[in-house]
Amino acid sequence: MELAAKLPSRKLLTPTFICLWIIMFLVEFVKGALIVSILPVYIGDVLKLSAFAIGLSFSCQYIGDNLFRSPAGWLIERIGFRMTMTIGLCITFGGVFLITVMKTMGFIVLGCTLLGVGTAPLWPCVLMGITSVTEESKNFATAMGVIQISSLGGTGLGPVIINFLVGLSYTLVFWILLGCIGIVILVSLLLPGNTGGKSKSPSTAGSEDQTSLWKGGLWENIKQTHRQIRNNLKVSPLLYPALFLQSFAIGLLTPVITLFVRTELGLSPEAFSLMLIAGGGITVLGLIPVGKMVDKYGTALFLNIGFSLSAVAVGLFAFTRNLPAVWALVMLIGLSYACILPTWDTMISRILPKGEKGTVWGLFLTIQGFGMAMGPAVSGKMWDGWGAPAPFVASAVSMALLFFLHLHLSRKKPASPGKPIR
Repeated sequence: MELAAKLPSRKLLTPTFICLWIIMFLVEFVKGALIVSILPVYIGDVLKLSAFAIGLSFSCQYIGDNLFRSPAGWLIERIGFRMTMTIGLCITFGGVFLITVMKTMGFIVLGCTLLGVGTAPLWPCVLMGITSVTEESKNFATAMGVIQISSLGGTGLGPVIINFLVGLSYTLVFWILLGCIGIVILVSLLLPGNTGGKSKSPSTAGSEDQTSLWKGGLWENIKQTHRQIRNNLKVSPLLYPALFLQSFAIGLLTPVITLFVRTELGLSPEAFSLMLIAGGGITVLGLIPVGKMVDKYGTALFLNIGFSLSAVAVGLFAFTRNLPAVWALVMLIGLSYACILPTWDTMISRILPKGEKGTVWGLFLTIQGFGMAMGPAVSGKMWDGWGAPAPFVASAVSMALLFFLHLHLSRKKPASPGKPIR
């Protein structure tokens, strides 16, 4: 009985949710393997292309992912849930295929761009799917905890597993990744046609909108969407900087954490890997219990704990050189993100308007994506100009600002549901 209480509810494990879990895991597995383990070495050492080619490829991937999240959310409302996801995954397959068979800089950059564009619908589709499957059971946060496990698991396992295979053959590795994408394309075909807010059956979802979309109604659709969002999305202006800061704080640490641990703390790669496993393990273990408590008690308490704990722990991490204390701070950071990850999207889901949920999800995800994209550039400049602790202090300050912004937001009443953010 105790074990059953810790597992996700059976009501949550619907065929749609299981498909979303598989898709999220395998897509993040492929992206993690490519971005972390394969592309930097493959482009530079194997293809003998310049560092500029590596940087441009990565930038185009991030830009494609961020810019197309809002259009992807908009398309979910118009052509259906399943078709949007499947089209995106087919574009992803095309991008990885180009990287596999082409050897010139132009095609590699194009392949990385298609990878970003193709994976852009992933999170809007997943969030819309979770919104649908949890509408009756009211366990969105629990579902987010389970999905975050698949996302983090795929991102982490991708580089680890692929590192064992890269020495054998890059061709083998690329075809394994293409096989993974082929699997998720097939899984995406099992999704319902629509999980959005419109009252249409899955079998006919999106058919009426597709007709108007392809018969010259595209511009009118866009104008109508803009009017509906402008009239129905009544949120505090402070939400937008909060969305940016939530990912900006993470982006600040992404490019410098390895360098900091190696140069400032003097840890070996093996010790650093153990530290990542420990901190990440605490996050993963906490996601489902926190999600269940958020569904029961609301979001405000857990976000306040998460933001404040992260601000303090990351700030102290910048100046701590005692290894036991460093390990303790890593554990606290892992705990803080266990409080934040399933809870933040739950808070956002409760302030969405009734119509155009997919579009608004895409818009919010785009704002968060820009925070993640800008963070690394800013942290590099801060490291060079002000020293190693600077990016960590900036991340801690961002989390502290987010804490105070959330205190204000949690006292506001969103217009759509007519209830305070909990």
